[in-house]
Amino acid sequence: MPGSRRDFLAQSALGLLSTAVAAHAQTPQSSPSQEPTPGAPPAFGTAPPVGPEVSAATFTEAEKLVQVEMSAPDLAEAAENWRMSMAPLYERRTGPKKLAIEESVAPATLWNPMLPGMTHYPAANVFVRSKASGAALPGNDEDIAFATVTQLSRWIEARQITSERLTEIYLDRIGRFDPKLHCVITLTKDHALEQARQADKEISAGKYRGPLHGIPWGGKDLLDTAGILTTWGAEPYRDRIPTRDAAVVARLNAAGAVLIAKLSLGALALNDIWFGGQTMNPWLLEEGSSGSSAGPGAATAAGLVGFAIGSETGGSIVSPSMRCGVTGLRPTFGRVARTGAMTLCWSLDKLGPMARGVEDTMLVLNAITGPDPGDLYSVPSKLAFDAGASVAGLRVGYFPAWMKEPPATDVDRAALETVKTVGMVPVEVSLPNWPYDSLNLILFAEAAASFEELTLSGKLDQLKAQVPDAWPNSFRQSRFLSAVDFVQADRMRRMVAREMAQIFSDVDLLLVPSLRDEMLVISNNTGHPSLTVRAGFVEVSEARSDWAPDPKHPLPKFSSPRRVPHGITLIGRLFDEGTVAQAGLALERAFEVAGERPPGF
Repeated sequence: MPGSRRDFLAQSALGLLSTAVAAHAQTPQSSPSQEPTPGAPPAFGTAPPVGPEVSAATFTEAEKLVQVEMSAPDLAEAAENWRMSMAPLYERRTGPKKLAIEESVAPATLWNPMLPGMTHYPAANVFVRSKASGAALPGNDEDIAFATVTQLSRWIEARQITSERLTEIYLDRIGRFDPKLHCVITLTKDHALEQARQADKEISAGKYRGPLHGIPWGGKDLLDTAGILTTWGAEPYRDRIPTRDAAVVARLNAAGAVLIAKLSLGALALNDIWFGGQTMNPWLLEEGSSGSSAGPGAATAAGLVGFAIGSETGGSIVSPSMRCGVTGLRPTFGRVARTGAMTLCWSLDKLGPMARGVEDTMLVLNAITGPDPGDLYSVPSKLAFDAGASVAGLRVGYFPAWMKEPPATDVDRAALETVKTVGMVPVEVSLPNWPYDSLNLILFAEAAASFEELTLSGKLDQLKAQVPDAWPNSFRQSRFLSAVDFVQADRMRRMVAREMAQIFSDVDLLLVPSLRDEMLVISNNTGHPSLTVRAGFVEVSEARSDWAPDPKHPLPKFSSPRRVPHGITLIGRLFDEGTVAQAGLALERAFEVAGERPPGF
């Protein structure tokens, strides 16, 4: 290969000229100079021809993939020049200078959800917990297991229960109930007991670290844990053992939390099927728990952990929180460092807590918030939360049309009325009728790039889910997405961010049906925080699924409808999780449904 750009162009010119001589021998040609003309600039389309031969017919078929049309002369010109102009651009992947890109390397372009001139919320760090309830420690283990972190922490702090005993309660429940749920990939029993005993030793010595000290938790199995399997739920990585803890794991260790289990996720963070099977919903064992934070949702709902850490790229905290009836907090993009977490999409991935109460999620967020040098997208931010703050007068935006049609239910509409009951003010808002799903091009392109090696090596074939809407097919298809359209989707992303900024100039937060597709896509792309809270119950006559319908395997139907939890989602201003949580706490208290447990657990 040429040693410099100038040599490369000189050889390119010679190659092209010799090709022309062979093709047009009857045309007199002067002998090419071995040296380029001094001062001649580099020129596009003059590289040596590489790659397979293409024709106008090749481009005619490719037009169908990107939905563009070219004239016959344009097709001919493109085909004639492709091997010299565009095919060489793939040298990084296919040429003699093939370059492997390390997993830790992020794209050069970083998404910043904060638009120029946007007000940063909040102005200062403030964190005020709710006052201790004074509730006595229950006499049975089940009641203890289902208690919130808010309550568990008070019992541990007051030494009414040890971390070791609490850990043993959860270990016992995992042993009894995980065979039904398939939510645990790796049980960290010895590690957990060691951490619990250390916590008890420190607390007895008066070294109480805070509300997570001694609390057993489960991590979605895309968070690296030093010396402990971290499998990403996928067959090619089932023996993967990292040497360092993820930033979030390190922060929870510093807070004194006890890692009890690595919890399931749909393989490579999609839906709820992993190499060990499908994770099931504790409220309805005939259906999956939804994903991709399937294990965190199921384990938290079934009282197998005190809290869990999930992740979201396009709905992976919101959806299992809805399905399993837990509280899920998706922080603002950039607030929580993702160092040591599996990368699906650099500009979309977020890590957040899943728990049995709103305040619990904020206790966890307070421990894990903050940037880390390993995550170039993470930024410094402040966190303000007061569990006793009044929500009177907060303006809650809602989309009237969305509340009148599926996926909204009577629970969603009742929640809007409850907004008024607790003193907040509903405000109608609107968004342009744009093709928001076009933003998913960013998700598919980044995800396919993140798992390029897995795709090109053929190891995708090892994944259990091989249906059209699973990652293997999506990653392969994404190789044919247009780079031009990726840039245009990125520009559209900024347009959508401006629309959301306009809405939040009029309201303090939004209330939306949790699974409204437009808002899942919009808010994940703009980076706004969300809080999903159980608001009531609905009845279903058929099991639900994240997967596209398969006529060969129809979903179970029920002769008598089944009662399952249903939640609403609050969307907040960027980095203003505190206001969202204060509103969520007021609604949680008004709904009075958070304490009900799944039957049989």
